[in-house]
Amino acid sequence: MSVESASGLVPIDSSRPHPARMYDYYLGGKDHYVVDAEAAEQVLEHTPDARRFAHANRLFMHRAVRVLTREHGVRQFLDIGTGVPTEPNLHQVAQAEAAECRVFYADNDPIVLAHARALLRGTPEGRIAYVQADVREPKSILESYEARNTLDFDRPIALSLCALMHFVPDEHGAYEVVGELVDALPSGSFLVLSHGTTDFDPEGMARTQDVYVRAGIPIQLRSKARIARFFDGLELLPPGLAVTHRWHPEPDQPLADLTDAQAGFYGGVARKP
Repeated sequence: MSVESASGLVPIDSSRPHPARMYDYYLGGKDHYVVDAEAAEQVLEHTPDARRFAHANRLFMHRAVRVLTREHGVRQFLDIGTGVPTEPNLHQVAQAEAAECRVFYADNDPIVLAHARALLRGTPEGRIAYVQADVREPKSILESYEARNTLDFDRPIALSLCALMHFVPDEHGAYEVVGELVDALPSGSFLVLSHGTTDFDPEGMARTQDVYVRAGIPIQLRSKARIARFFDGLELLPPGLAVTHRWHPEPDQPLADLTDAQAGFYGGVARKP
């Protein structure tokens, strides 16, 4: 199967699972293939709370965007590992707070490209763009025409890497990738990052990692201390690196009664000095 892009047809490999489509399955979406659902069900056998992980992570991203727009005046967002559009998307949250927000999306799954039109519907005052690119090649994102035509790199930008970096193992340069992305941003920018962890259920998460690896998906779930390294040199906002549902909880928020193990991810937001 292929989808049409500005540069021609882009093939979609529906014979192998993709993490963005598995994530769509966890969220209850419909933009995945049988192979993705089968792999996700194998994960759920070992980690029954995987759906809660995904929902809690999504809500963390929403709250982080609201905090940054309301309290820190952020009007530009670079969201890598966008995933299949699930409303509200990041730009909808941001532009609901400030209509002039600019959002640039990037993802390496061609199926996201097939739904890019849904990502590109925003306010007349703002600006939105999307590029198909891989986080492991930061320059393909940062130096793209779409990025330079959407974001002003002389003004603060919030870089969103939610539920992404555990798919970049150490041997693939995970910390160096994040460092290169952050280095390209001006002072006063922010890093929003969430990450799966082995801290709460080491055995179950080890089996979950095996499912991804057998499917050909590189993955490395990390401890809180190793996740904290992504924020080296940055100033973490209170409450620091926290389990996602505990980061700036809102009154009557969904999933407020989750345990830390049921949330399963750490998340944090940090400012670049």
